[in-house]
Amino acid sequence: MRNNAALLQNATLIPGVMAIVLLAMPLEALAHDVAEGDKAFVRTIDGPAIIPFMYLGAKHMVTGYDHIAFLVGVVFFLHKLRDVLLYVSMFAIGHSITLIGGVLLGTGVNAYIVDAIIGISVIYKGVENIGGFRKLGWSFDTRIAVLVFGLFHGLGLATKVQDLGVSPNGLLTNLIAFNVGVELGQVIVLTLVVLALAAWRHTDSFKRYAFAANVALILVGVALTAYQLQGYFSS
Repeated sequence: MRNNAALLQNATLIPGVMAIVLLAMPLEALAHDVAEGDKAFVRTIDGPAIIPFMYLGAKHMVTGYDHIAFLVGVVFFLHKLRDVLLYVSMFAIGHSITLIGGVLLGTGVNAYIVDAIIGISVIYKGVENIGGFRKLGWSFDTRIAVLVFGLFHGLGLATKVQDLGVSPNGLLTNLIAFNVGVELGQVIVLTLVVLALAAWRHTDSFKRYAFAANVALILVGVALTAYQLQGYFSS
């Protein structure tokens, strides 16, 4: 039991580790761009390719530390499965709308700005989780905030998909498959995060380290936002 508790406590230090790694990494490594190998593969596809695009969507979510950091913040203090499903659904609806709509309409959005807003969304959740807005007398409907940030996350995904150079032949089918893949990746990540957090809440260390974990999330958001803004102003 002690070994299991230690493992769970170490798992919950992920936000802090992410913050340290991100702040120490070369700025180029924070870009979270589409891999060149994925671009080359997608450009060979002409027509519906459901499984490959589902895989790409899941891969992008599972390896997307900015998306993961935001979702960690969203579910950090949620105790009921109903609440987890509610907030995750709001996020999914938001990013699905702008992902599919953005690509189909060819919406041109500066990737640096979108990714900076995603970084800000991580800061927002960390500050909200430690009661920062409440201390300032500010009040937000978290459900609406998650939906709005989901829209921006979707724009970021749409930008990445357009960077892939997807063929217009079978585009809608492939977009839906990519979005389903994103949802599957989200389920995988959230399952692990929710289970770890649920177990951690039953230990004494949760009260001691919950605040620090959310401060680490804020640092992650600051690092992501600073990099993207630097890229925007230097481009």
